[in-house]
Amino acid sequence: MMRRFIDENLHHFNAGELQRCAASLDSFLKQGGKLMITLAGAMSTARIGILLGPAIRAGLVHAISCTGANLEEDLFRVVAPDSYPDIDWRNLSAEEEANLQNRVTDTCIPEEEAIRKVGAQLLKVWNESTLDKPPHKYLYEVLPESESSWLCAAREMNIPIFTPAWADSTLGNIFSAYLIDGSIESSSIIRNDLDRMKDLAEWYQNQNNAIGFLQVGGGIAGDYPICVVPMLRQDLGLAVPMWAWFAQISESRSSFGGYSGAPPNEKISWGKIGVDTPRFVIESDATIVLPMILQYLLDGQ
Repeated sequence: MMRRFIDENLHHFNAGELQRCAASLDSFLKQGGKLMITLAGAMSTARIGILLGPAIRAGLVHAISCTGANLEEDLFRVVAPDSYPDIDWRNLSAEEEANLQNRVTDTCIPEEEAIRKVGAQLLKVWNESTLDKPPHKYLYEVLPESESSWLCAAREMNIPIFTPAWADSTLGNIFSAYLIDGSIESSSIIRNDLDRMKDLAEWYQNQNNAIGFLQVGGGIAGDYPICVVPMLRQDLGLAVPMWAWFAQISESRSSFGGYSGAPPNEKISWGKIGVDTPRFVIESDATIVLPMILQYLLDGQ
């Protein structure tokens, strides 16, 4: 079992931090805590759904914030699972690169089998809509069932998904192109980030349990949702609790000045977490660390 392997073998440095983080999160959830996971980078392309899906179905994950890329790439994987090539990316020549499409490190997102197919399906769905809905609600309508899809699990368990800056994604670009050529009349059918922050604030206030925050990578997928707490406390003057547990997995360094590398203590100064909030930083590859943490939690069920 992964749980036993981690507890018996990972003791120091980033390995030890991983063990302490996983054990602490396991305890937090078993005491009734709830968890939001934020996904940056290309976690869906890396097939995080294989373990994130079961974790959602097991009631271990209660909300997701992700980039538009992670949202759509889970769907693309379901639609065209056999069309992803394996690329020897370290030895690619410029000429070989020119013959590829949509490369993400060691694989490529299928253009016709996934992107164009889904784009055409969504055009019909978007044109039939008269409501403003968040992006994932539309993706649900064209998403086939799959055990290895975290998006399918989220649909099944009806957990909230927040996708800040959805326009910065392939399907967001396609939607904009449809607006430009007149295929879609209005962008109002996509619920915007400001209204989604209202939705997030409502969700946060309606929780009766402590809420933890597992930040995978950085960027807007993490910063957007974590800011709901200082917004409620500082801008609205509401007595809501801070995030009750926090961890981040990142390879970025604090000295670079980016959000991805900002240490948890910095978040105390912004009123996002408290002095007593359990907090962990694992400076490593999230495509390795997150599956290990998720399996650790699943082993404890």
